[in-house]
Amino acid sequence: MTATGTDRPLTPAGRRVLDTASRLFYQRGINTVGMELIAEQAGVTKKTVYDRFGSKDALVAAYLAERDRRWRAWVGEQTAAAGGPRERALAVFDALESWMEGLEPRGCAMVNACVELTDPDHPGLRVAREQKRWTRELFRGLAAEAGAADPDEAADTLLVLHEGAVIAYQTAGVRTAVRTARRAAGDLLSR
Repeated sequence: MTATGTDRPLTPAGRRVLDTASRLFYQRGINTVGMELIAEQAGVTKKTVYDRFGSKDALVAAYLAERDRRWRAWVGEQTAAAGGPRERALAVFDALESWMEGLEPRGCAMVNACVELTDPDHPGLRVAREQKRWTRELFRGLAAEAGAADPDEAADTLLVLHEGAVIAYQTAGVRTAVRTARRAAGDLLSR
């Protein structure tokens, strides 16, 4: 992991800052966590936080980018282990279900960031939106490989099922939401 905006690897203090910020941003929300709290819990000075990341916005973007890298790697592992394109598309839902098993009921960090960050130019929003675009394109490619008549429409539907499952799990406590979405995705891909 490199510090935002540079090619320098994170120092041990920078790693502690990012790990602490990631935990706090996810558990408490981005807007409620200040740099003082991050510095205190990371065992560094506020100056160190700014030296490593430059700003809270850059730290938020680094938190989301790291989470996005982990998510993409997780999905990649799950889809690579699946059979054909239909099975790989459904494996995205399997990856989501197993990813969410270990989460607190705070749900998707990217969705949470989109709700919290009101500046349309915030670097964290760019990371969150890019993850959702990537997920749609993943579904589009898999739908095309599976022979969908309209891969764009299939991708939109699969993304809506995927994101809807996340929201139903997070806000309504529907613990079977991903399995329900996966069944609907399977029906769609079987047509």
